[in-house]
Amino acid sequence: MNKEFSSKLGLILSAVGSAVGMANIWGFPYKFQSGGLVFLIFYILFSVIFSVVGLSSEFAIGRLAKTGTLGAYEYSYKTRNQNTKIGRVVGFIPLMGTFLIAIGYSVIVAYVLKGFIDSLTGEIFTQQSQAWFDSFASVPHSVIPYHAIIIIITILTCFGGASSIEKTNKIMMPTFFVLFLILAIKVGSLPNSIEGYKNMFLYDPKTLNMKTILDSMGQAFFSLSITGSGMIVVGSYISKDEDIVSSSIQTGIFDTLAGLISSFVIIPAVSVFAIKEVGGPSLLFVTLPTILNNIKFGRIFAILLYLAVVFAGISSLQNMLEVMAESITNRYRHLSRKAVFIVLGLAVFLLGINLETIDKFGPYMDIISIYIIPIGASIGAITWFYVLKKDLLLKEINLNSKHKYKEIWYRLGKYLYVPISILLTLLALIFKISF
Repeated sequence: MNKEFSSKLGLILSAVGSAVGMANIWGFPYKFQSGGLVFLIFYILFSVIFSVVGLSSEFAIGRLAKTGTLGAYEYSYKTRNQNTKIGRVVGFIPLMGTFLIAIGYSVIVAYVLKGFIDSLTGEIFTQQSQAWFDSFASVPHSVIPYHAIIIIITILTCFGGASSIEKTNKIMMPTFFVLFLILAIKVGSLPNSIEGYKNMFLYDPKTLNMKTILDSMGQAFFSLSITGSGMIVVGSYISKDEDIVSSSIQTGIFDTLAGLISSFVIIPAVSVFAIKEVGGPSLLFVTLPTILNNIKFGRIFAILLYLAVVFAGISSLQNMLEVMAESITNRYRHLSRKAVFIVLGLAVFLLGINLETIDKFGPYMDIISIYIIPIGASIGAITWFYVLKKDLLLKEINLNSKHKYKEIWYRLGKYLYVPISILLTLLALIFKISF
């Protein structure tokens, strides 16, 4: 099994595949529509900070420790000769967050696969969008076949480790961007779409407030999947010849482009059809089908839309299962990698089928995103900048780097990135804000 990405392109596309998901497709456009130009400016600012410091530090610890979540935390504590028992245990918190989010995420990707199949058959347009969505989202166990297919495809594309993940993302990620670009061009041709573009880039002083800033901060942080778990395993597959910070910046750029392209599809379309601002599953399964049903060649564009989102969903699920499998097989080396994947996939599927209705899925995902994921992200940030030995982190960051990152980079991580991650965790825990 190949344990390194074969090229920088493969690395970037695999990292982007891990990062790009539903947050880009329905979270970014919704917040962009509300915050306009102010949201975009602050989002780009935070995305730069998190890419340069947060994402690169997770890549670095993965490559340095040559392993994923559990091994990376244990390694970090060993560099300080601190209590290695804590190091062996603390990584289970972000790892558990990855497992729990995978359970819910697989459900929503099953919904998307059903949307794709129903677009192919035309069933999606035989009734009102809300009625179509309710026909499976409100009926227990109605998407089991789609759910099973998603899990099986994800497992099969993970068996080869870095090699198979790289190969599939070289297909899925470019296809995602091309399909959404086609959709954006189509939406741009609709009458009055210019009004939607104006709203996107309009500066409104009223949006310059703490809510918009926090929305942009949270969106940038979690869109990049800096959860103290997911990107570590990507880092463990990065060659020593690669410039980590450069790769992190490029990942951040493509992740931002994914959100922008989604917005160029959704915001003008919502404006054209005078639909109220909406985010979450309703955007993807009620609003967009309504729009597509009212434009020429809408069925074809529905097929393209759901196919693109299926690819984005599978690429994110790949990372989630890989994170768990790598950690388990690295800690317990006698276990078969394929067997671990099968057991993990089965567990995610069996636990997920009880969440297949939206009334269960929604609250479950809120709990995970409010409590588990932010805590794991904070644990990761604190570990890399307060536990891991400073010289080792800086040496890894600077390995084959075009620019030398010194004290200022480390201080940016320690005194800005870490406090921001803790702030987002406290906001989630205290005010129940889901990012």
